[in-house]
Amino acid sequence: MARLRLSNPARWGLLAALVGAVVLAGILLTRARALAAPDQPLEYSHRTHVQAGIQCLFCHSGALRSQAAGIPSTDKCIGCHTVIATDRTAVRALADYASRGEEVPWSRVNDQPDFVFFSHQVHLGAGLNCESCHGEVGAMDVARPVNRMDMGWCLNCHLDQPEDKVARLTDCLACHQ
Repeated sequence: MARLRLSNPARWGLLAALVGAVVLAGILLTRARALAAPDQPLEYSHRTHVQAGIQCLFCHSGALRSQAAGIPSTDKCIGCHTVIATDRTAVRALADYASRGEEVPWSRVNDQPDFVFFSHQVHLGAGLNCESCHGEVGAMDVARPVNRMDMGWCLNCHLDQPEDKVARLTDCLACHQ
């Protein structure tokens, strides 16, 4: 049986191609995992709630007055669900949390590291809507991140603004506190 013999440059080229393929696969897998929907303790459809006429800011009212949009409290949810869709499994489980005085342990879909300062209030005040960053969440049965929301992604948006816009901020301490 004949063996394939490669010259040293060919071996290095093949090795480099193999390493490159492994690195690329790792990047793609990491990106796919980063944009995957986290497991949640209860089934929840943003689509169903938006179709019922509920606006993002009704449940995520913190976005209007604070840094974080926040996850609605169990009391907020059960305020409607004491009379709406009470026969659904997820709503019965929600009622169990409420009866025990517990918050539903939702997993955040989008989150920033603790060293990053991001204010929903400032961005909404600048005229952005929720979909600008979060995508068409109102069309999602299972909420998932649609953008990586890393520094490069944020800077692309900020640097794309006209000179006279405050969003042109590139001072590190504007976001890193």
